[in-house]
Amino acid sequence: MRGTDETSGSLFSYVDLEERIPPQHPLRKIRQVVNDALASLDAEFEALYTDFGRPSIPPERLIRASLLQILFSVRSERQLMEQMDYNLMFRWFVGLGIDDPVWVPTVFTKNRDRLLTTEMSRKVMAAILAHREIAPLLSDEHFSVDGTLVKAWASMKSFQPKADAAPPYDEGPGDPPSPNATLEPTPSETDPMPRNTKPHRNAEVDFKGEKRSNATHASTTDPDARLYKKSPGTGAMLCFMGHTLMENRNGLVVQGDLTLADGHAERKAALDMIHRHCPGSTRRLTLGADKGYDAAGFVSDLRKACVTPHVAQKSRYSAIDGRTTRHEGYAVSQKHRKKIEEPFGWAKTVGGMTQTMYRGVERVRSRFILTMAANNLARLPRLLGA
Repeated sequence: MRGTDETSGSLFSYVDLEERIPPQHPLRKIRQVVNDALASLDAEFEALYTDFGRPSIPPERLIRASLLQILFSVRSERQLMEQMDYNLMFRWFVGLGIDDPVWVPTVFTKNRDRLLTTEMSRKVMAAILAHREIAPLLSDEHFSVDGTLVKAWASMKSFQPKADAAPPYDEGPGDPPSPNATLEPTPSETDPMPRNTKPHRNAEVDFKGEKRSNATHASTTDPDARLYKKSPGTGAMLCFMGHTLMENRNGLVVQGDLTLADGHAERKAALDMIHRHCPGSTRRLTLGADKGYDAAGFVSDLRKACVTPHVAQKSRYSAIDGRTTRHEGYAVSQKHRKKIEEPFGWAKTVGGMTQTMYRGVERVRSRFILTMAANNLARLPRLLGA
């Protein structure tokens, strides 16, 4: 018998949001881990807010919504709020009831900028890794490090020469004219209206033959972006440099950082991350890396920090000698270190880090670290067998 295509509206719904999510859905395990991690940060959240004033967005819900945006590749906060209005799974994950109103996108963005700083993103990642089900998956001896370029939200046309200092007799908008200044004639009412000579906002620009460098030029859109290329044969672009420290047992990211792009940023960030993750460690650790880290100063600093440098050797003038390469563990580290490209690939294809939509190194850094924490969460259902 053919059914009838009739829509009957209902005034009430008796099905709970919890019952609408399939029991084996991977978000169930992710939500459990995130809720436990945020519960351990309750004291940190309490210290950030005052006891008076209008209530803000709960920090737990704000972080869940931000993680959800990364996990499902939602390109903007406005689209996130739109989907949260009708997507029951999004409401369930964040903690909103079926009748609760969603937030205004501008309010959500301002609350996010105040809460999700670099320090808070690192605390969220650390709380997730310290979870009772995740901590046994981590190696505390063997690590790998690498860096990648994150394209800035700025075009090459915004890379303009740096402004020179103002002339000594340059008047401000409210200053009296200087003695030598010439007054412009006042247009009369019969003069024709002047034409707008402002150039087109997307005019054609020819950079051929022009020498541009970070010393003489800066982006007017994002002054923190740097013109840089990581490998020969590729074009330079305005970008930042993201760094990750990965443990070698299951390939989970344990530390993240983002810096200005330059030739020494990778090695400096690697030392900072290994010291931040294992402060004052007296145990012998290993750190795998590619040939870009094969520098005498970097290798020496690792050995002083009780870290064995399992760095790929350059064909000439390598700082890695036989006392490191003769051990079997060196070949194992060189094999496992290549897994670090997987978090970078996930962050750029799913997490929106191919080109960041945030400006300023602080905002991009906090987002990059949170994206790496979301990458760990995306792998949990399979690792835990959920």
